[in-house]
Parts: sequence; C-alpha cells; structure tokens
Amino acid sequence: MTKEEKLRVDALRRKGMGYGAIAGELGLSVNTVKSYCRRHALPDGTACEACGAPIVQVAGRKRKRFCSDACRNAWWNAHLGLVQRRAVRTVICAGCGRPFEAYGRAPRKYCSHACYVAHRFGGHHE
Repeated sequence: MTKEEKLRVDALRRKGMGYGAIAGELGLSVNTVKSYCRRHALPDGTACEACGAPIVQVAGRKRKRFCSDACRNAWWNAHLGLVQRRAVRTVICAGCGRPFEAYGRAPRKYCSHACYVAHRFGGHHE
C-alpha cells in the first residue's frame, strides 16, 4: 500500500465505512484493508449514520446504526426513498367512498379523521 492509500483508508474508516466499501473505492483487496485496520488499531467503523458520532456496539446484539432515536428519525425522514413499503394496500373509505392507501396491518376504515367524524356522528363532510 502506498502512503496515500494508507491515509485514505484511515480517513474512510474513521467516517464509518466498512472494509468492503473501502476496498472497492480504493481498488484494494478486502483482506489488505482489514489487515491494515487491525494492525493499526483503527476504529471498528461504528459511527452514527446521521451525525457521525461514535457508537459502542454490544457483543451478541444487533449492530447499531444510529447513536439515538433522534438521529434515527432524522436520517429516515431525510431518506424516505430507501423505505421499503411492502405493506401498502388500497382501501375504500367507509365515509366518503374514495380509495386511499393504508400502510401496515392496522385496520383503517377512513381516509381521515374528519371523514371518520362525519360518517360516525353525522354532519357536514367536505
């Protein structure tokens, strides 16, 4: 490895990138990157994906991606295109009869709270 590659590995590893991603970006072997990182006691790549703060991983537990719920929520709200919404279904509103999309398994009957109130208690509906 050249000195420039070593510096680049250091920088990418501290940003939280994994061995494979670093190897792919620099055109090196995964084992070369892994050996270098272990030999030089570089961080294990566990940084918050939202803010970059270091994360302490607990052995035997699922790998943490975020340092807090606030960071997790902020990251997912900024990356809505990555959410896999496989549980979206089309339902006909019991109040107004228009179709709407419901996410998840919760049994929804109405497209909105206003529609629910109008259908359940009578009254004017827009």
